[in-house]
Amino acid sequence: MELGKIGVWGWLDHWTAQEAAEFAQRAEGWGYSALWIPEAVGRDPFSLIGYLVARTDRMIYATGIANIYARDPMGMKAIWKTISEMAPNRFILGLGVSHAHLVAGQRGHEYKKPLSTMRDYLEAMDAALYMGKQPEVDAPIVIGALRDKMLGLAATKAQGAHPYNVVPAHTKRAREVMGPDALLCPEHMVLHETDPTKAREIARNNLKMYIGLPNYQNNLKQFGFTDADFADGGSDALVDALVCWGDPDKIAAHMQEHLDAGANQVCIQAFRADGGLGPDEALLQELARLLG
Repeated sequence: MELGKIGVWGWLDHWTAQEAAEFAQRAEGWGYSALWIPEAVGRDPFSLIGYLVARTDRMIYATGIANIYARDPMGMKAIWKTISEMAPNRFILGLGVSHAHLVAGQRGHEYKKPLSTMRDYLEAMDAALYMGKQPEVDAPIVIGALRDKMLGLAATKAQGAHPYNVVPAHTKRAREVMGPDALLCPEHMVLHETDPTKAREIARNNLKMYIGLPNYQNNLKQFGFTDADFADGGSDALVDALVCWGDPDKIAAHMQEHLDAGANQVCIQAFRADGGLGPDEALLQELARLLG
């Protein structure tokens, strides 16, 4: 798998499937090697990945992440094996435990202890019966891991981790915990806006769905943040750490910090300065030039 050092992380549900494919083609042309697609309450990511693979030449598609409560282990194994066979070396299966409000509130499942639930799920996937055509090579499996125990699981029961809402210090810590061989592909939010007031307003608007979630709070507290940083939409220090805003050179330098800290790939989520849906394509294009 030719996994380059930069990937795009993005919501695609506001586009038609054809528009999403056209974006993937543009990103491929700019030099991005992977497109990370989340799962929440929109499209099925695996169906979309099958559509996009057929309409691009080299792009690797990854789920960032697929919710393990949405499919039983046997069903997930069938998806993993099927796409691995049909799109060799162009698929990464990213799995995560999601969040209690989505699992219990939206799906109606019991949200259980994350670490043991993920361990049990991976072991059940491994043991599940699959009688379809075996792929020439299985796609890597990565976990949406943040803290040390889940990172350790990502290195031993999977091929690596896809941390979300993290800082370069977390990437350094994750590499230390997982060792040199595991895949490490952190996501980072960016914004091309040089006015601090405007930048932080846009950043807070994009962070509001995450800022109160305990898994992100507990992880970030390991790196110097306190309860006060999560109040009132987030302190300036927290907002600035999670959303790198400024000119492209500044943003590229910050993304390089993740790579220097041990990331195999940094997954860039580029917000638009006008607050509109979809990524800032001009910024993505410039970052590909600067980091390529």
